[in-house]
Amino acid sequence: AAVAQLAELREQLETPATPIVISGNLGPRGDGYVADRKMSIAEAQAYHAPQIETFADTAADLVSVFTMTYTEEAIGIARAAEAAGMPVAVSFTLETDGRLPSGMPLADAIDAADAATGAYPAYYMINCAHPTHFAHVLEGAGPWRERLRGIRANASKRSHAELDEATDLDDGNPVELATEYRALRELLPKLAVVGGCCGTDHRHVGAMCAGLVAAAA
Repeated sequence: AAVAQLAELREQLETPATPIVISGNLGPRGDGYVADRKMSIAEAQAYHAPQIETFADTAADLVSVFTMTYTEEAIGIARAAEAAGMPVAVSFTLETDGRLPSGMPLADAIDAADAATGAYPAYYMINCAHPTHFAHVLEGAGPWRERLRGIRANASKRSHAELDEATDLDDGNPVELATEYRALRELLPKLAVVGGCCGTDHRHVGAMCAGLVAAAA
């Protein structure tokens, strides 16, 4: 039903200059902040396949999986998407040190996922982490950086552990976050998908868009 509603909106609002892509979104099987119960690649593929196959029978253009904490689950999802004939975007979450919760460096995670899937994912993203947690990682060179095309950062600078225990909503600073997105754009020339995660709302997204459009002018 949700995809059908999005398809109706696309018919009303899409223009040649502003194409609209419908994504069927998935999340991790377990805790999005902790990589303590890992599936094998085969287990992950079998677990996520039914939902991906469901999206394949809708108007969704691709599936996107967010908050991946370890590579085996991401690889299993990519293989399930390929089997269903669906493009897939894979988004990893990072800790305050810029590594996955599993401890793997981001570059290694992207390289491992590409190696295991024949580079099937359409692109990779980062989500549920503040830019100050991972900007330094993006300064590293390598083909993996060309595969990163999306960022959905947190407004909050808190760690995952701190967010898990928080009793308040930390919405950070929308203007500051937008400035940080402009800096990320310099590090990721192929950045095409932007949005927000924990603590963000329309103010943050509006500031991001205004800042990125101004930078591109």
